Amino acid sequence: MATSAAPGMRISTAKSSVYSSCNVSKPGTAIFSSEIKRTSWTRLTCSSHISSTQAFSHSFQFTSVKLQRLVTKALSEGSSSKPVSGLPIDLRELSAGKRAFIAGVADDNGYGWAIAKSLAAAGAEILVGTWVPALNIFENSLRRGKFDESRTLPDGSLMEITKVYPLDAVYDSPEDVPEDVKTNKRYSGSSNWTVKEVVETVKQDFGSIDILVHSLANGPEVSKSLLETSRNGYLAAISASSYSFVSLLKHFIPIMNPGTFLFQVYFFRFCLHWFKVMVKVRFAMITGGAAISLTYIASERIIPGYGGGMSSAKAALESDTKVLAFEAGRKHKIRVNTISAGPLRSRAAKAIGFIDMMIDYSKANAPLQKELSAGKFFSFAMHDMYLVEEVGDTAAFLASPLASAITGAVVYVDNGLNAMGVGVDSPVFAELDIPKDS
Repeated sequence: MATSAAPGMRISTAKSSVYSSCNVSKPGTAIFSSEIKRTSWTRLTCSSHISSTQAFSHSFQFTSVKLQRLVTKALSEGSSSKPVSGLPIDLRELSAGKRAFIAGVADDNGYGWAIAKSLAAAGAEILVGTWVPALNIFENSLRRGKFDESRTLPDGSLMEITKVYPLDAVYDSPEDVPEDVKTNKRYSGSSNWTVKEVVETVKQDFGSIDILVHSLANGPEVSKSLLETSRNGYLAAISASSYSFVSLLKHFIPIMNPGTFLFQVYFFRFCLHWFKVMVKVRFAMITGGAAISLTYIASERIIPGYGGGMSSAKAALESDTKVLAFEAGRKHKIRVNTISAGPLRSRAAKAIGFIDMMIDYSKANAPLQKELSAGKFFSFAMHDMYLVEEVGDTAAFLASPLASAITGAVVYVDNGLNAMGVGVDSPVFAELDIPKDS
């Protein structure tokens, strides 16, 4: 935006040494108008410098102040010069597109797929890691066009997946893989699928990534109550569902682009007698690495039937998110967040056995009475209705410049169910006038 300032303003700094340069100025203070605003700096990238030790003041005409900042816009259409539809998030920052690796995509009806679509709609390049036993089915379905309908982006184009990597995030390196897994026929024909090997392959193929998404979990004894869960089952749930995020981030961090912030001020056109000053301020925020995982309300509330140590694994994941946010933020400028998503009728959720009941419960008791969607088209007589990929769009937001100050957060995308203390569909509340959707 551009604004004009009234004449007669004052600049108080140090002495009267004015010279042309593009290096470092000494600390100083700029005072503008009767409402004093002070700004101290130690580095200034500019075409002219003011430095000294004596104060001076002079009347001048302030021509303009212009703030140019990173603009976020939808990117799912090819030309940046025409109006576009889709997400108001730009992940092609400064013409250098963001690259995302989504771990845990094996079909087109889970949250990992939804996140991939939203990131693609915002302009990111998509890489996915698929569990090795599901790799052939997933790649064949992609090739044969079985996912074309669900690959459709808001502008009508299809999401492109640049490369699919075999991945089993339970194993950090080849040395960790037991012999029975190495010889298992479901793993035959695939190689370099441990976490370390996948990261090395991604580095060879692309050099770096910007966004890491952890969308995988497994509890071999999830149908058992916690009291019936074995030690091996409990530790397996922790390993696959929470430590896998730690491992992926640990190995990917060396090739994740860190965040940077640019703030440049340009002073020019100084005249010793008639001070005509043009000030141009340019602010560019380049968000760097962002890591996102998926959690569930069972981490903090009792969800009967969600057993086998999975509730403990999700609690560990949320705790790790906060610790990783500090460590990765301080050391690498990487932001780390997790999304607590509501129940979705995905392939993985169906394995639990009571997902339909959880969806019905959520619709009956959440403040917003609607079902979450991973993003499908539903045909009606005269038009198509696109159900927004709420979780996917939230992930795109968290990976974008709009969320540059958000890290260590558990973001609830569950229609507000997490805020409820009781189930309002209980007969106890039958006499209350609680609004309900028809």
